Amino acid sequence: MAQILLLHSVYGLRPAVHTAADRLRAAGHTVHTPDLFEGRTFDDVEEGMAYKEEVGSDELLRRAVGAAAPLLASGTTLVYAGLSLGGSLAQNLALADENARGLLLLHGTSDIREDAATSIPVQLHVAEPDPFEPEDWLNAWYLNMRKAGADVEIHRYRGAGHLFTDPDLPDYDPEAAERAWVVALDFLAELDA
Repeated sequence: MAQILLLHSVYGLRPAVHTAADRLRAAGHTVHTPDLFEGRTFDDVEEGMAYKEEVGSDELLRRAVGAAAPLLASGTTLVYAGLSLGGSLAQNLALADENARGLLLLHGTSDIREDAATSIPVQLHVAEPDPFEPEDWLNAWYLNMRKAGADVEIHRYRGAGHLFTDPDLPDYDPEAAERAWVVALDFLAELDA
């Protein structure tokens, strides 16, 4: 079973992240859920985004690297996973880790360096349409990820809100969330095959 580093969204380490981790654990995986916001959580996306800007992207990436470092030092091979902002951070970590087993992105992606190279399997679950992941961006992201060598799957959920797996947010779509988790668990199971 996989060792998964699951990174939270701009809302912080909320109950939905723990619920997601519990679902992954119930499937036999070991899941690590670091708190990149140092105890801060938000009920409003604007407040979360303001805190993200206050902390800065470089510092958040440093915190994510710091969370992964002890696991990697112990010889753990990680699957990186993230929710929205956490997906962006997870992607950066996975592309920098030559031993990464996979990348599971829920609701978020990141820029890809021109010289990026990887052979990891990548699965993305995203709303359609998604104001944070527009169609043109996703098309370019897919092509760049394939150019880097990744094996990429994108699953789109028409009519769902951006963070459709979080039951405490207005974006929540129970049907889309259930479909996403079934597909994601199959993806993780295939990494062990």
